[in-house]
Amino acid sequence: MQSKAVPNVQIDNTRTRVTEWRFAPGAATGFHRHEYDYVIIPQTTGRLKLLGSDGEEALSQLKAGVSYFRNAGVEHDVVNVNDHEFVFVEIEFK
Repeated sequence: MQSKAVPNVQIDNTRTRVTEWRFAPGAATGFHRHEYDYVIIPQTTGRLKLLGSDGEEALSQLKAGVSYFRNAGVEHDVVNVNDHEFVFVEIEFK
């Protein structure tokens, strides 16, 4: 059985939610849909596998401190394919 990524919600108010996500090697978020626009700030350098709702797979190379933005509506599962823990901070705009 695949292990689950561990979320730690740091802020959750009427305007934003900030969550630190920690992924052991092989851990995954589970399939989900993003309800809000969001920014990801990697705390670790490495690769994550993205599994789309259409079955498509993509590898995303991320660098610590280099943020990216996505619009609401993204549907995917995110898997740590590194041999080390992967950490990112997610900021959602409500």
